[in-house]
Amino acid sequence: MTATTPAAAPGYRARRTLPLRVEARRQLRRRRTLVIGAILALLPFVLVAAFAIGGDPGTRSTGRISLMTTATASGANFAATALFVSAGFLLVVPVALFCGDTVASEASWSSLRYLLAAPVPRARLLLSKLTVGLASSAAAMVLLPVVALAVGTAAYGWGPLQLPTGGALAPGDAVLRLAVVTGYVFVSQLVTAALAFWLSTVTDAPLGAVGGAVGLTIVGNVLDQVTALGDWRAVLPAHWQYSWADALQPQLEWTGMLQGASVSVSYALVLTALAFRGFARKDVVS
Repeated sequence: MTATTPAAAPGYRARRTLPLRVEARRQLRRRRTLVIGAILALLPFVLVAAFAIGGDPGTRSTGRISLMTTATASGANFAATALFVSAGFLLVVPVALFCGDTVASEASWSSLRYLLAAPVPRARLLLSKLTVGLASSAAAMVLLPVVALAVGTAAYGWGPLQLPTGGALAPGDAVLRLAVVTGYVFVSQLVTAALAFWLSTVTDAPLGAVGGAVGLTIVGNVLDQVTALGDWRAVLPAHWQYSWADALQPQLEWTGMLQGASVSVSYALVLTALAFRGFARKDVVS
């Protein structure tokens, strides 16, 4: 006798389960989202206060021109400096949190099995969670430079972006370059997002998924400092995390950013595929 697939309930549409707007509203109202947003919005004010207390960083120059020494030259320079001091670690945290907490938190609340019993298809659930997590991460990436540009302009004026290598970019061009930098920083963090998301599907502990992603990212940064690895460092996403500095040159250079983006996206695709494959076969009891 041939087995028959049970008919779906009248009106049931898998694509209508767990709408993105519902998931986005749930995540937006969570306390950790508000805390991360507040921290990123307050950081530019903290930097302005630090420069006010410590004085103009350019007066302490040792002959090397860097983003830090030109931080108070204009609002655009201040925004670039805010990205420089936060891209290595601070911006990793919201990405790991938004993508690593998403599925594991449902398991820790014992609500994951009820979502699947709704019934929400597993692939649909993961897709909704990942989409909202990435959108939240992108919003965090944009929030910092936008607030920094506004705060820096109010504090230091609207002017050209003084380049570390010499020369300057007109304010309009500077905004476009900062947009390129922000976009690249987001793309370079896709590997962290995918790693956190994969860990979120294999553990019921949100802290484990978030901490694991942040910890492995730190390990990658440490390994990139080991010069004995030679050309092997090129396969580490951390090796390319500051390639966005090529956007702050008189002539925009894409080579490093394209290489870094390809490495990050490649890792992200593999880790995301592992997440979907593993969760499809997982025995969900939480």
